[in-house]
Amino acid sequence: QVQLVESGGGLVQAGGSLRLSCAASGRTFSTYAMGWFRQSPGKEREFVASIIRTGYKAYYADSVKDRFTISRDNAKNTVYLQMNSLKPEDTAVYYCAASPRLYSDNNYRLALDYDHWGQGTQVTVSS
Repeated sequence: QVQLVESGGGLVQAGGSLRLSCAASGRTFSTYAMGWFRQSPGKEREFVASIIRTGYKAYYADSVKDRFTISRDNAKNTVYLQMNSLKPEDTAVYYCAASPRLYSDNNYRLALDYDHWGQGTQVTVSS
């Protein structure tokens, strides 16, 4: 079992940056692939980025590629999402999630791959 707590959200102007953190409890963090998803009002939860257990591979939604970077520090049980060049359309509640699956056909892009979710952190980008 792992519990996830996100932090780092807030209000930022368009073009600005934020770094989200997701701290995981437990000693098995390195056995989970991790992902970030987001959800804005009236929309379905959507994939943002994922990273495999070792951190050597990461995957991104086209909408955030080249602007966002996912990383992890297994020694600190933490996954990060560095968000640069933020746009108003990035406004959403951001959730981190943990997947115990050793392999994903979809590079951990589907919410169904994940068993554990954080409570979310609000990111608001003003124009």
